[in-house]
Amino acid sequence: MLGYLNLCALPVPPHVRKAACTFRYNRQVFIAPPWPEIFDQDAERKQTFEEAQATYEAMVSAYGELGYELTHLPKSSVEDRVRFIVDRIS
Repeated sequence: MLGYLNLCALPVPPHVRKAACTFRYNRQVFIAPPWPEIFDQDAERKQTFEEAQATYEAMVSAYGELGYELTHLPKSSVEDRVRFIVDRIS
């Protein structure tokens, strides 16, 4: 929520910030960078690539503000990305 509110230049209500600080994810968060070579718009993904890039940047900022350890997924095959994640959570 914080990332999307910041992306849309909307104020973050105190209760949203408190919830983000209270109800935590695992400290390590995997994040997928925008990847133009595989980006596609369809009925479910309405964002342009530029909007996807801005969303990614807003998420990186929000997670960073909250003290999460971001692990960027490599731009590689699905199998390699799965292996990358499994190696880091094992």
